[in-house]
Amino acid sequence: MTIQTPTPLSGSTRIPEQVAFDRAELNRILTLYGRMVAAGEWRDYAISHLRDVAVFSIFRRAAEHPLYRIEKRPKLRLRQGMYAVIGMDGRILKRGGDLAAVLSVLERKLIRAVE
Repeated sequence: MTIQTPTPLSGSTRIPEQVAFDRAELNRILTLYGRMVAAGEWRDYAISHLRDVAVFSIFRRAAEHPLYRIEKRPKLRLRQGMYAVIGMDGRILKRGGDLAAVLSVLERKLIRAVE
């Protein structure tokens, strides 16, 4: 007796149960996060993987609202781009299809004039 595993129907697409950051995306985000922690700007973070969006929230302190949210929304990849950086007030600071380009809005905050 052989046991057969069911195969998906041809042409069907599997809907993911949740959206998540992959290893390369998390590496890019955590590298920036580490530099900002070393500069004394950020202190804490949270990651949420939901059905439609993955969110990396950045906090100055653990008990407050996030300073920034880095969101990944795969449904928007053919429109505005699937990555977005959103400020504390809910404004979209930068949106696009390339994570490095989107994170550049936060990396500019590391550049300071040295006296």
